[in-house]
Amino acid sequence: MELTKVVPKMEETFGKIVYAGMGKVLTQGYGRNSRVAARTYNLYSDRQRADDVSVIVTGNTFEKAFEYEEEVVLVNPVIKAEGRNIQGRGSTNYLLYADDIISATEAAEQSKQAAGRNTEK
Repeated sequence: MELTKVVPKMEETFGKIVYAGMGKVLTQGYGRNSRVAARTYNLYSDRQRADDVSVIVTGNTFEKAFEYEEEVVLVNPVIKAEGRNIQGRGSTNYLLYADDIISATEAAEQSKQAAGRNTEK
């Protein structure tokens, strides 16, 4: 059995994450046929202090506007490992993917609405 992805416990792994800036825009195709396939965002984490966190958003590829250091939430985050072998030495790069990135206030509103729908039934 092959390990294809890991679904992280975001609070335990990253703690509070805040927006640190826009990263790269990944496109597919050429010329008029090109389209945005993914966007990367740079984040700060209060648990992963030594390194900045980069997330690749593949689901909703529309550009997002966040304030600097605004708290954000990742939708359906997944960590994938990318291995390399260079002259007999191995290294692993861990990539964080998500379907979307939203502000923490928007996530709180969505959860309140979902809770309200559940109590109406």
